Amino acid sequence: MITKDDQDALFQLIARNLKKDVQCYAFGGNAMMYYGYKAATKDIDILFENIQDKKIFVDAITSLNYQKMSLKTIYPERLEKDPKKPEMYTRGDERFDLFVGNVFRTVFSNGMKERVWGRYDFKSEKYTLTVYVLGKEDILFLKGITHRDKDFEDIKIIVEKEKKLNWEAIIDEAIYQHTQGNDWAVLDLEETLENLKKNTFLKKEYFDRLYSALKKKN
Repeated sequence: MITKDDQDALFQLIARNLKKDVQCYAFGGNAMMYYGYKAATKDIDILFENIQDKKIFVDAITSLNYQKMSLKTIYPERLEKDPKKPEMYTRGDERFDLFVGNVFRTVFSNGMKERVWGRYDFKSEKYTLTVYVLGKEDILFLKGITHRDKDFEDIKIIVEKEKKLNWEAIIDEAIYQHTQGNDWAVLDLEETLENLKKNTFLKKEYFDRLYSALKKKN
């Protein structure tokens, strides 16, 4: 397991091995640690806006003896076959899941960029690794569509600890993704909300908007 201090130390080490400045976005359990939602995580989810930044980052971590690994046993089969699937790198019990432009079929939208919650700069003598932390609504949304082990448990943690979630923004994001060809976005979010509804009050209008989006597409 990786703690926030472990992650920050690792990011600082990666910065020392960069050949150029790199910007990226944290959005999984590793992002949750910056909010104080959890103390440790199994993997570090990173999203890049372009292939060049990812390549420079990969060059840095492979110089630290991280090895590329298969997605099998980590993600469900339908996501394992997705053309927008991540590259995964591991060293011991540490793992990076690296995405570019999309998290599977989910587009990195302007809304997600606008809702960025924090920025952390890890500087070496020459170059800087800048890590932006996505908003809590987008962390929840993305966890609702990846279906990895314990993703739903993480969603429940966010809901329990954060009483001011912008559910409208989450619904808006799912519907936007649906219009961009990600047919699973609304379906997966609806399933997540149905499960949450057992312990959390959610307005009927949220479900009505999701059902309406599905009907319009069909």
